[in-house]
Amino acid sequence: MQKYEKMIVAAIVAVGLLMLGLCIKGGIDNFTNKDRRVTVKGLAEREVDADKVTWTMSVRLSGDELKPLFGSINSKVDKIQAFLKEKGIEGKGEVTLVSYDVNDNLANAWGDNKPRYHYTVGRSLHVTSKDTKFISQLRQKVDELIDRDVILASDYAEYEYTQFQQLKPEMMAEAIGNAEKTASQFAENSHSTINKIVEAGQGEFSIDDADIPYKKKVRVVSTITYSLKD
Repeated sequence: MQKYEKMIVAAIVAVGLLMLGLCIKGGIDNFTNKDRRVTVKGLAEREVDADKVTWTMSVRLSGDELKPLFGSINSKVDKIQAFLKEKGIEGKGEVTLVSYDVNDNLANAWGDNKPRYHYTVGRSLHVTSKDTKFISQLRQKVDELIDRDVILASDYAEYEYTQFQQLKPEMMAEAIGNAEKTASQFAENSHSTINKIVEAGQGEFSIDDADIPYKKKVRVVSTITYSLKD
């Protein structure tokens, strides 16, 4: 009976020693590999069409009598609206008139620096459209207004890309995939393999102007840290 008890005890001790050895090995492996990691960046880029544009055109005149100034400003605004209509703006965009901007130059003058004209009057038109390519092409013809005795004080178009949130998941996936490829290549060169993601940033998105006015460059860079194993 004692013989069997000794055998059981010996077996338990042997199993215990085996488990202890495995735990020690695992601890050593973890200690060895805990700092084996690689941090890489993944890039994804797209060139997209802007899907909204706000085009602002302004006219401004100076003089000593307000009534003639308002008459001249209204005449020029009418010519701009006629130009836009002739070029097919109806159905392509919405034209909005902004209130008059009237400045009393004498009221703001100091000392002997007397302005040449008493008043300056200005007015702007906003053209908003989703057909950004059409507006971009139309802006190239704006010099035709000179033949209609209209000189713009300002001509500015702001292009936007509003569908960014729909594009975001696809670009994030691509950036992460590119980061994984870079990490895998690094691991291969160091005779290792990537294990799991240790740290990952959400990614930094940017939307910038492209070479073509109605185009935008969307870019995301993700920074990811992978652990390595043999």
